[in-house]
Amino acid sequence: MGCANEMQIVLFLLLASATTLALGQGTRVGFYSGSCPRAESIVQAAVRSRFQSDPTVAPGLLRMHFHDCFVRGCDASILIDGPGTEKMAGANSRLRGIEAIDDAKKQLEAVCPGVVSCADILALAARDAVVLTSGRGWLVPTGRRDGTISLSSEASSLPGPTESVDSQKQKFAAKGLNGQDLVTLVGGHTIGTTACRFFQHRLNNTNPDPTIDPAFLPQLRSLCPENGDGSTLVGLDNGSPNTFDTSFYANLRSGRGILVSDQMLWTDASTKSFVQRYLGVRGLQALNFNVEFGRAMVKMSNIEVKTGTDGEIRRVCSKIN
Repeated sequence: MGCANEMQIVLFLLLASATTLALGQGTRVGFYSGSCPRAESIVQAAVRSRFQSDPTVAPGLLRMHFHDCFVRGCDASILIDGPGTEKMAGANSRLRGIEAIDDAKKQLEAVCPGVVSCADILALAARDAVVLTSGRGWLVPTGRRDGTISLSSEASSLPGPTESVDSQKQKFAAKGLNGQDLVTLVGGHTIGTTACRFFQHRLNNTNPDPTIDPAFLPQLRSLCPENGDGSTLVGLDNGSPNTFDTSFYANLRSGRGILVSDQMLWTDASTKSFVQRYLGVRGLQALNFNVEFGRAMVKMSNIEVKTGTDGEIRRVCSKIN
């Protein structure tokens, strides 16, 4: 398949997905084409600038958008400062990429004051982060408005690093996402890191997790020794932690998933078939994954969105107007 034809297929499929999922949601591709035509390019430039000095911005933005959408929908409530806000929840420790959002917001307020929401900036930035790490982009429906409520207690709706597949599926289903969406979106772990404390229990010297490749155990134990620093960071994708590709799924097949919640996607029959879809013919599996990831991101980014007169357009992303 030629590169030009491949790109046409990707764009066609992503346009169809974006258009279909935007119906009835109040968001649409090109929402700011008249009110702030430079909106997407300003966000892209802000993300690229921060990424060039700190590549961890990319997985940070992707994770932050996911965590935002799973709590009160995609309304940028994760960005609000203050005691008891989502930022204070344990699941949202070590948030990265906020500076890129703030940079973009400041520039947009100078050009189009009160027009572009923080929720849309976060959705666009997540897409741009994937592109900067060699993934493919997708068309992002915009038109979201920002929420005015942010509660750390509600972060329990986020899937955790040790949760069973059934529990993960239940949390995704509660947001209108299915098993394929789960496996596809968790594929975002192809970039980024996690702390030793979230998987150290799998490395027990006397009774290690049997789903871990025995040849991989010494490497993990050297990175996360039994009485070591639990905050030490380890790449979630063994082999290419800074590149958006399908090697994450190959790791699961080889027993080299870092988080037990990830590895179980291979050992559980209900999700294994979805993982296998991204492990087919070389080249085609990458195309398939990129198309499906874009589709799943559009679907996720429309969870409980606020549009029209609901919510507000924050002047500063860290506080309500």
